[in-house]
Amino acid sequence: MSRKTMVRPGGRSARVQASVHTAVRELEAEVGREALTVPLVAARAGVTPSTIYRRWGDLQELMSDVAVERLRPEAAPKDRGSLRSDLEAWAEQFLEEMAAPTGRAYIRDALLGDPDGANAGQCSAYAADQIDVILGRAADREEDAPDVETILDRVVAPLMYRILFRPEGLDTAYVHDLLAGLVAPNDH
Repeated sequence: MSRKTMVRPGGRSARVQASVHTAVRELEAEVGREALTVPLVAARAGVTPSTIYRRWGDLQELMSDVAVERLRPEAAPKDRGSLRSDLEAWAEQFLEEMAAPTGRAYIRDALLGDPDGANAGQCSAYAADQIDVILGRAADREEDAPDVETILDRVVAPLMYRILFRPEGLDTAYVHDLLAGLVAPNDH
């Protein structure tokens, strides 16, 4: 297990992570990401640069770790009453957040400082967990539903490709097209 893929640490390690992450976010807002350096972040966080290098390796890996944390959903998807409504609302929000300049920057950071692919896997797990919640609700309502992997392949993967490589013209109509044929339309 690499340094940055550790499960949420406790105690001093958690405090260091929290203070360093906070320092990155504050400095990014104050001086811009281009001006960030490990010594600058360390000074703001109240740790030594060697603490950052030991834990994250370099600034790119630190930025990747911060990005993954910022890409973590803050809440479970809202229950809109049907599989189609839940998936539409979730996918529209996913598109809005990931296609925004900050979302694209977080995606880029998450991937750039990720030599072993763990951060990409964590970002994928966030989406899979959110979809799993939606599918659990659909099962409780006895709705027919595809599995998580199918939704990842047929909705999330094309959205991410377009967000990263062909963002022009991306809108909610595209989300609805991806869902067409995958889940039944709402009857209302």
